[in-house]
Amino acid sequence: MTMRRLAQHLCIAIALSVATAPALVTAKTDTSIHKIRGFLPDLKFTLAGAGDREVTAQDLRGKTIMLFFGYANCPDICPTTMLQLAEVLENLGPQKDQAQVVFISVDPHRDKPDMLQEYVNLFTDDALGLTGTEKQIADVARRYRVSYQIEKPKSDDDKQYEVAHSRGIYIFDEQGKAQLLASDGESVEALTKAVQQVIASQG
Repeated sequence: MTMRRLAQHLCIAIALSVATAPALVTAKTDTSIHKIRGFLPDLKFTLAGAGDREVTAQDLRGKTIMLFFGYANCPDICPTTMLQLAEVLENLGPQKDQAQVVFISVDPHRDKPDMLQEYVNLFTDDALGLTGTEKQIADVARRYRVSYQIEKPKSDDDKQYEVAHSRGIYIFDEQGKAQLLASDGESVEALTKAVQQVIASQG
């Protein structure tokens, strides 16, 4: 491996460790958007959408995807990030139809498909809320190096518990190729420019 290639691998490893740090970490860091093409696999999943409709990554081909992992009961990071992504879509103007926000829940016990779609619709009608079985969520999370941990409920019927999860925003092109990884703390302006560049590269 050449020194240049080694340096690229080290930069991507650092970017992944920062952007996918658990959400309970509160240290302030400078944010940036990293190129990850060739470092993460293509978009691939089979999950459940509203109406218990099976949704696959193939169904989303032709759209630039902004992918975020979270959960509906998240008190701060998830709603803030969803507001950011909704603003990005609006900033795209006529290119808005070429992009899609995908929110994958890491809390399948509480986030049922219909309820999850209602949650993402609070931010934008151009978002897709997806969930699945524990195994399905674990598989797609592992594929993109997303870490999460669900606190054990105090009782079988206890719906009040915390979830720690990674907080990166993944951007895939219309062919499902991983292109960029951003921190959830990135500015709306920078995210908009990044998405516009991915869309333009496909034209």
